Amino acid sequence: MPLTQSRLQIGDVDLEVHRGGEGPPLYFVHGAGANAKAPFLDMLAKNFSVTMVLHPGFGTSSLPFWMDSVDDFVHIHLNVLQKLDLRDVTLVGASLGGWVAADLATKNTSRIARIVLVSPVGIKVGPRDKLDIPDIFFTPQAELDALTMANPEKGRFTAEGKSDEELRILARNKETMALVAWEPYMHNPKLKHRLHGVDRPTLMLHGAHDRLVSAEYCEAYARLIPGSLLETMPNAGHSPQNETPEAFVARVTRFALN
Repeated sequence: MPLTQSRLQIGDVDLEVHRGGEGPPLYFVHGAGANAKAPFLDMLAKNFSVTMVLHPGFGTSSLPFWMDSVDDFVHIHLNVLQKLDLRDVTLVGASLGGWVAADLATKNTSRIARIVLVSPVGIKVGPRDKLDIPDIFFTPQAELDALTMANPEKGRFTAEGKSDEELRILARNKETMALVAWEPYMHNPKLKHRLHGVDRPTLMLHGAHDRLVSAEYCEAYARLIPGSLLETMPNAGHSPQNETPEAFVARVTRFALN
């Protein structure tokens, strides 16, 4: 069944929430795209009770003046899990959402049963004078499409057909992304030293054609999480959940329910 939209208040933060489906709970933590209408969410909802909460500053979720970090997002999501009384959750985080999910798992896994990270960012593995992740804020859109997609021509971004409100939200999403990920760029220097404490089964997925987050980066990330598995998804780039949704849903379902 399709996900339905509602609101949730956590302290002074008003959040956009999307929920639907039946089955064990799955909590999806989105990346920069924050597309609540993505087909893979409805596909997951065939086997799971899916919850997706848009980060503060994304979509129509409010952004209080005091929020300026991924750590702030993590505490909001921990509060949401408690307020909705979600237990034995499959926590799935993609890209920026993978960073949020990984950080959350170093703080409190009492409501988490297992974790899936999809091309996550959030750590620094290379030399200090070289970016691990290409600069998404200064890369032209066409080049960014080539970095992130297995078939850029098929999924190239276009503003055509989008309403003014949709374009405003896209711009706001980018602004918030810059707020939390600009400096230090795409990582928390402390996170890699905390990942050893993740105590839930963890699967990391990486698209074979992802040129934004490299295979070497994901391998280094996976090595820091005890017992984690790393699987490569063919025919996919940075967002296998969008490029190959059937294969993505199959992998998540197999890991979560078997």
